[in-house]
Amino acid sequence: MNERTSAANRATWIGFGSNLALATFKLFAGIIGHSGAMIADAMHSLSDFASDIVVLIGFRFVGKPADKSHDYGHGKYETLVTVVVGGILLLVGVGILWDGVVKIRLGLEGELLAAPGGIALVAAIISVVVKEWLYRYTITIGKKINSKAVVANAWHHRSDALSSIGTVLGVGGAIVLGEKWHILDPIAAVIVSIFIIKVALDISSGSIRELTDESLSDEAKQEIIQIASAFSTVTDPHNLKTRRIGSDVAIDLHIRVAHDMCVADAHDITNKIEAEIRRRFGQSAFISIHVEPNANSETNV
Repeated sequence: MNERTSAANRATWIGFGSNLALATFKLFAGIIGHSGAMIADAMHSLSDFASDIVVLIGFRFVGKPADKSHDYGHGKYETLVTVVVGGILLLVGVGILWDGVVKIRLGLEGELLAAPGGIALVAAIISVVVKEWLYRYTITIGKKINSKAVVANAWHHRSDALSSIGTVLGVGGAIVLGEKWHILDPIAAVIVSIFIIKVALDISSGSIRELTDESLSDEAKQEIIQIASAFSTVTDPHNLKTRRIGSDVAIDLHIRVAHDMCVADAHDITNKIEAEIRRRFGQSAFISIHVEPNANSETNV
């Protein structure tokens, strides 16, 4: 297991244990404290728990080197994991939204909503502290190892922290302001669900584009062309094709050199261009440079 995979697994296992403990406690507090917002919050933590499992399974494949069935390695598994995590988060957000809307409607129709108990408020406060710490820890690891899946999982922690903040406000308001304000509990759940859905869409959209082989940005492609053009013996860098493979990039490029340049010199130029591109886009980038003769130029002796 490489260092990158080990770091991802370590961060995910910490989240795994924390989410399991939090989800159990929050579900208990929600049931005992008669808080719909807290039960929804507990379900959110359970989704975090599920996404931890997905990431752990996914990185069993991501860490594998290229083989005869995967010439470009297993980086797409990381992208797939990110989409799954975002999908889980989206389903949770929609579920919380639906449940909250139903309870708000019942409250507006005159049905007496249950008063949330103090244990629900305590659980929400603990959840905010723990999940915000998990977010900061996991996002640091995710950025350090350049892992979209780990970063996505970090935002899952942050969305749970936001959910718990909403729960604190809703449950606290319902307790302090009295019976007429019990509706604050489901209102808080609905507001939080909107944040969750937005985070889910943000997480998933980029990875879906990657799975469909979207090219790198125009700025990145222009930078690649400039790197190749910086060599005086190279003309007309063209036919550039790019895509992402997990945390790596794949780049195909055609260049022209003097028609009488020897193979060894042309090969040396491509090596130098590759080295510069790797310096900018990562040492594990997949780079293919095709050399074509330029009939209108000759090698200077």
